Amino acid sequence: MEFYEVLDKRRATRAFYPETIDQNVIERVFQNALAAPSNCNTQPWYVHIVSGPQLEALRAVLPNKMKAGEIELDFPFDGAYEGEFRERQIASAKALTEAAGIDRHDKVNRDIAFMRNFTFFDAPHVAFFYLPAGFAEREACDLGMFAQSVMLGLVNEGLGSCPQTALSFHAGTLRDALGITDGRKLMFGLSFGRPIEDAPVNQCRTARADFGDLIQWHTDIS
Repeated sequence: MEFYEVLDKRRATRAFYPETIDQNVIERVFQNALAAPSNCNTQPWYVHIVSGPQLEALRAVLPNKMKAGEIELDFPFDGAYEGEFRERQIASAKALTEAAGIDRHDKVNRDIAFMRNFTFFDAPHVAFFYLPAGFAEREACDLGMFAQSVMLGLVNEGLGSCPQTALSFHAGTLRDALGITDGRKLMFGLSFGRPIEDAPVNQCRTARADFGDLIQWHTDIS
């Protein structure tokens, strides 16, 4: 695809076909994403890609952990959006529920839709993105640039993905399941696979702020 087409086509996919993706394709995406920039070329990211029986085991365990309120985060998740940021959050949630055919007052079905995070929206693969121990905000920016490169690479291969902060709610469970013992910290997960293009939930399109609201020119040097 043309690069700008790839940028425009990337969306949060929430309905996937179950068929696994060829490992060579996955390796190609992640290998090319390693070209992403980072502070002093530190490349502060680790990724654990899970599929097959181990993914099915997590698909069975995580919903129960969430229902039981067993939440363990590596990074705080206690901020509240205000002003224009809150407005965008609400607009995004409204767009998603409308695309899924859920009334915004229907808490039962909204909760069911949210819980699908923990079954990875039926995706055949999930990647967990980690920072090394002791790293913080600056390196999190680097990890984000790497993750965006992964997501754009998946689009270029005709695939879809959904970045999920919700998957960081069970950092301890995932650390045990993946055998992580070196203190690396979970930022988020990314479910990916072949999107069901005509699934209603995949028709969601969230608005973007106007160019002039976010980008400012500074050209007068007199």
